[in-house]
Amino acid sequence: MSDYIKPLPKPSPTSRPYWEAARRHELQLQHCGGCGGYIYYPRPRCPHCMSDNLKWERVSGRGKLYSYTIVRRASTRSFADAPYVLAIVELDEGPRLTTNLIAAQEQLKIGMPVTVHFDDVTPEHTLVKFKPA
Repeated sequence: MSDYIKPLPKPSPTSRPYWEAARRHELQLQHCGGCGGYIYYPRPRCPHCMSDNLKWERVSGRGKLYSYTIVRRASTRSFADAPYVLAIVELDEGPRLTTNLIAAQEQLKIGMPVTVHFDDVTPEHTLVKFKPA
């Protein structure tokens, strides 16, 4: 039994490949065969062209800090480790992900390069986070 008390992902049939890749420490996104765009969050159709010709592809895991906030007050006891950085990262491939950024507050700067970090929070669950590149 893990001591991890925060909510854990509950993969759907659509999102399961994303979470399985994370467990292997790979960042994968859906790639549209219709328009060529990368898609995040996982869904059954491309939000750009509505194609259902979607394949999972490994992406670089590199990007830049698009936006962030410092969460200073825990919303529930599960998040009592505040303060922490809640961020939006724009991947080099285009999509923006809401994530945690593992960095000291004084390091943070919009546009700074970041890279993916895999946090194995339980034997069955790996979370996708980011850190300064």
